[in-house]
Amino acid sequence: MRYDIIIVGHISRDIIVEYDGTEARLLGGALVYSAVTASRAGAKVLAITKAAAEDAASLNFMRKEKSLELIVGESPASTSILNVFKSTDHERRDTTLYSAAAPFKAADIPSDASASIIDLAGLFVGELPETLIEELSGRARIGIDAQGLLRTAMLDKTMRFLDWANKRRYMPMVSFFKADAAEAEILTGLSDREAAARALADMGLGKDGKTPEVVLTHNSEVIVLAEGRIYRAPYTPSNLSGRTGRGDTTFSAYLTRRLTHGPKESARFAAALCSIKMEKPGPFSGTMDDVKKRMERDARR
Repeated sequence: MRYDIIIVGHISRDIIVEYDGTEARLLGGALVYSAVTASRAGAKVLAITKAAAEDAASLNFMRKEKSLELIVGESPASTSILNVFKSTDHERRDTTLYSAAAPFKAADIPSDASASIIDLAGLFVGELPETLIEELSGRARIGIDAQGLLRTAMLDKTMRFLDWANKRRYMPMVSFFKADAAEAEILTGLSDREAAARALADMGLGKDGKTPEVVLTHNSEVIVLAEGRIYRAPYTPSNLSGRTGRGDTTFSAYLTRRLTHGPKESARFAAALCSIKMEKPGPFSGTMDDVKKRMERDARR
């Protein structure tokens, strides 16, 4: 079966504690935000996750997306993460891994499934072993989020962001690399976002002379580095009630638009779509007409 994008990653039973102490529980995770976004943006999507049997039914809403096929693999437990936000802009948070679903292997993707892009949408180190990058690079272009390579569960289950030891080995096998500003600084030592994007691309210089496209997110904007050029697009949400899932939504929207458009247009599209998503908790629930109107409005600013 041919798809536009295959997305692999855990769902998460998220516990959200806001800066003011209010608490909410959401079914989220990179897989949910990414797959729904790609489907609603027009891609034919195969989403592959693992969850406890009792949580499988809670994903039925994803099966209602007309261009999304979902595979739920068995796992003794589902992933659950506590997020305690330390600032009102949601840029700083403490996270704890309450439980983790089983990790993925290349064989979890059906042998007869093919796609232009495989998006490894990880939440923490070990969920999607880095060796998958090499194993899957012959099947499709690889997109990957730094979060799943840096966010490490410690012995007490709190999570810390640590540098990716094997980044120079695997980055040349990546076609699309996403990080937020803090992750980019950990990987490069650079706080300047544009300089960090260029350093990340240089790490991915392959024998063919090509470098990965780099997508960096910040609370104010999306930065894309593609073929040596920088493109920027602002986030313009009216509120941040749906801030959780910003990076996953942005990256998935970019990858989907990039299937048929250039990087500049794809950056603008991703920023506009995610701005709409951030105004409401849960995965993106708008329409392409909504995104078009937001892009037009933002262009006039």
